[in-house]
Amino acid sequence: MSVLELARLQFGSTTIFHFLFVPLSIGLVFMVAIMETMYVFRNNEKYKKLTKFFGHLFLINFAVGVVTGILQEFQFGMNWSEYSRFVGDVFGAPLAIEALLAFFMESTFLGIWIFGWDRLPKKVHLMSIWLVFIGTLMSAFWILAANSFMQEPVGFTIRNGRAEMNDFFAIVKNPQLLVEFPHTIAGALATGALFVAGVSAYKILKKQEIELFKKSFNLAMVAALISGIGIAFSGHAQAKHLMESQPMKMAASEGIWEDSGDPASWMLFGLIDTKNKENKYEIEIPYLLSYLAYEKFEGKVPGMNSLQEKYEKLYGPGNYIPPVKTTFWSFRIMAGSGMVMIMMSLLGLYYSYRKKLDSKKLFLKASILLISLPFIANTAGWIMTEIGRQPWTVFGLMTTAASVSPNVSKGSLIFSLTTFTAMYAILAAVLVYLFVKEIKKGTNHVVAEKASTVDPFEREASIL
Repeated sequence: MSVLELARLQFGSTTIFHFLFVPLSIGLVFMVAIMETMYVFRNNEKYKKLTKFFGHLFLINFAVGVVTGILQEFQFGMNWSEYSRFVGDVFGAPLAIEALLAFFMESTFLGIWIFGWDRLPKKVHLMSIWLVFIGTLMSAFWILAANSFMQEPVGFTIRNGRAEMNDFFAIVKNPQLLVEFPHTIAGALATGALFVAGVSAYKILKKQEIELFKKSFNLAMVAALISGIGIAFSGHAQAKHLMESQPMKMAASEGIWEDSGDPASWMLFGLIDTKNKENKYEIEIPYLLSYLAYEKFEGKVPGMNSLQEKYEKLYGPGNYIPPVKTTFWSFRIMAGSGMVMIMMSLLGLYYSYRKKLDSKKLFLKASILLISLPFIANTAGWIMTEIGRQPWTVFGLMTTAASVSPNVSKGSLIFSLTTFTAMYAILAAVLVYLFVKEIKKGTNHVVAEKASTVDPFEREASIL
């Protein structure tokens, strides 16, 4: 493998691993905030027990997520120095704001929430966890602002061979950011909701505090359904915007080699032949692609071959077609996972409403497995977003080949990739162990430890 391939593999693997924790943190703190809100305004101790139980799980995930995120920043300087040199004045500003404002806000109010139990007024303590949630949203916003610049560069000028920011508000109002942020947050909320639903289903199956975990299950199913619908609508907005900003990515995600007919059909399934630039065994849904692209049942969608010719005229000779199979299938994995989440949420709410949840053993087991589905969908979505932009690091400005550090050797990349992979495997094992340990304890240990002179949240915070 070349230095470029190794650098891309390292950044891709560390990013995917880190992004397993980010949506869960956002979604889980939202669910915890909802539970504490129910406790404060209904004065129901059951919701306090649920808040502390899922709060423990959130703290574990948050701590490991912070560790994995630190490596992301270092790689820009180590492996992608040419990229950092070219766009650092633009790309660095949102990242700096995220670290200095959003992350410090999260950390500060998370500390207040941990140590404020039974010491602060209930509503003040409740406000602290909502501010943690707002902090996670702000953090996601600024990270996505940086990513959106890579997808659709705005608010800059080229001076002395480098991109320099000349309009901060253009970065904040980037059209890509306005469609990417809602979609990412909706996915994160679904991740947290289905995690709570899966844990609750496990406790119900084990006949442990059944009535208590039915409450958390119902809350989670409502949140999962709403966020699932949000994913569908925001995803449609992204697809429509792709037709303007990155039509090549749209064509690759749909496996369109030649310009489509009018109206355009959406390929549900097909085998992509990249060698001959054709598809086999296609199963199509008439009119649907035109609607996804233009919100009307008419209109052509340009194909990759014609876009290749157009890009060669704009940017010079080169291959501007991304890895088609990866882009095509990652999009379908993401979309299919979203549909399953919506259907399972509706089914869960139906069983709860009909008071049949206890007897639906198969559905409860499926709900436990459903925990993995948002992680699969989030990962597939990011693969489609980043791979579909190739060969560009910054679309239309800088290619991936021109972004890699010139002085990084294969040996150093292989060593760091191996080290990071081993470290992440250890962190994953620790996370799973802590999760399983906390879930098996249930909520009763919160009551049992209540008489202790050291609050259990304080003890856990000191350990983490």
